[in-house]
Amino acid sequence: MADGPPRLGWPAGHVPLERALSKLGLASRTQARAWIGEGRVTVGGAVVRDPDLPVVPERIQVQIDQAPVAQNTPILLAYNKPRGLLVTRDDPQGRPTIYSELGAKADGVQAVGRLDQATSGLLLLTNDTQLANRLLDPRSQVRRRYLVEVKGLVSPELPARLVQGVVDDGERLAADAVEIKKVSRRESQLLLDLSEGKNREVRRLLAACGHPVQRLLRIAYGPIGLGTLQPGQVRVEDIEAVRRWLSLPPASRPSA
Repeated sequence: MADGPPRLGWPAGHVPLERALSKLGLASRTQARAWIGEGRVTVGGAVVRDPDLPVVPERIQVQIDQAPVAQNTPILLAYNKPRGLLVTRDDPQGRPTIYSELGAKADGVQAVGRLDQATSGLLLLTNDTQLANRLLDPRSQVRRRYLVEVKGLVSPELPARLVQGVVDDGERLAADAVEIKKVSRRESQLLLDLSEGKNREVRRLLAACGHPVQRLLRIAYGPIGLGTLQPGQVRVEDIEAVRRWLSLPPASRPSA
C-alpha cells in the first residue's frame, strides 16, 4: 500500500508531524503519535501536541525528550525484497519484516510504498521525503514493471483487456502496458507496467481477468532496475540522478 498524496491545501513537501517522525526512522506512526501526546516532542524549540502539524521532514528541527535528532545526508537504496517479508517496522504477530532483516542498513530510511508479503523484487528506501512523495504520486506517472507468473494459458487478447482495465470492488484497475513472455497450459508469464500503485493492483487486476497470480516480482521502478541485485541485497543509488529524472532540485542536506 502506498502513502497517499499531500493533503488538500497543504504546501508541497509538508506531511503530518507523526508521519515525519516515521519517515525519519525515529518511530512508528503509532509510537510517534504517543510521544507527541505525551509532550516529548519539540519542533523549533516548542513542545508540539498536535500529531497532524504540517512539517517538512527534511527541514524540521526536532527534539525527542529535549535531545536533538541528527538528520542524515539524503540517500536512496534499492533492495531486492525476498518473498515472505513484510514491509512494516512493527508487526503485532512477530512476522519477519524488511527492517528486521536489513538491521542497521535501514536506519533512518523508509520504504517508498510497499510490496505485499508474497511479492518479491525491487523496493526503494529513502530518507528523502520529497523524493518519495514524487515517486508515489500518481500524477508523476512513474512506471513500475513486474514479471508476473499466472495460472493457466493466457489468450493473445489478454494484454488489451488488462490495458483497457476492469472494475474491482468499485475501483478501476488498469495496466499501462502488457507483454506476454511465455505461455503454457499450466502457467504463463507476463511483463506488466503500472503507474498508479494501488493496493495489490497486479493481483486484483489479473484475478479479475481469470488468471490468479502465482509469483510476482517487481523488476523496475521508474529509472531504477533490479539488475543483478540478488534477494536480500542492497545497493546505493544515485539520488541526485533520480531527482533530476523527476525534475526535482538537488536534495537539501539538513544540519543536525
